[in-house]
Amino acid sequence: MPSLLDTGLAGGALRLAPGVYTPQSDTFLLKDAIEREELPPGAEVLDVGTGSGALALAAARRGARVTAIDRSLRAVLTARLHAALAGQRVRVLRGDLLEPAAGRRYDLIVCNPPYVPSPRKRPPRRGAAVAWDAGPDGRLVIDRICDGAPALLRPSGVLLLVHSALSGVKPTIERLERAGLSAAVVRRSVVPFGPVLRERSDWLERRGLIEPGQEKEELVIIRAHRP
Repeated sequence: MPSLLDTGLAGGALRLAPGVYTPQSDTFLLKDAIEREELPPGAEVLDVGTGSGALALAAARRGARVTAIDRSLRAVLTARLHAALAGQRVRVLRGDLLEPAAGRRYDLIVCNPPYVPSPRKRPPRRGAAVAWDAGPDGRLVIDRICDGAPALLRPSGVLLLVHSALSGVKPTIERLERAGLSAAVVRRSVVPFGPVLRERSDWLERRGLIEPGQEKEELVIIRAHRP
């Protein structure tokens, strides 16, 4: 089981309620990007889909004022607990993606959204799969973030978004650029398929999303900033 130290939260074991996303390779990749990002003094940071709160706390430890959002009550309570255990002030709100942040502006927005292509046409409403299933092309949530996040960025503000290359890197960059941001891939990492991708590898192959016998996926960090 991951420890709070592994995720940069604090010493001790993670307290994860059932259905709350366990920090994994994508979490750690985005956490590293947060730690490398230059932040102004007193930066305002928004963590969308916070889950365990690992990314929110990574930003809080850098002195930022952090707001975290998740639609799952269990995730909200888990993130609040981890913030308290870590001795960090994080405002954790419950709501659908960016809605609780409407009318605010941020220096940095971070998001590890659901992005796994799924045979289901609609994303699940409950259960663990809420954290990863995102429609047949994996873009149901990514596209909403690309469309909504730019309006919440301050001048020179930055969006850091992690997802699998299976969901399409070029469409993400193009969508962010149409929204007025300058976007590029700043980090790539190849990781073995997890249980979900292994289980649906035949379906992914039939869709042409992976090669026959493929057992790894590429994760990307896309950095988009407002000029």
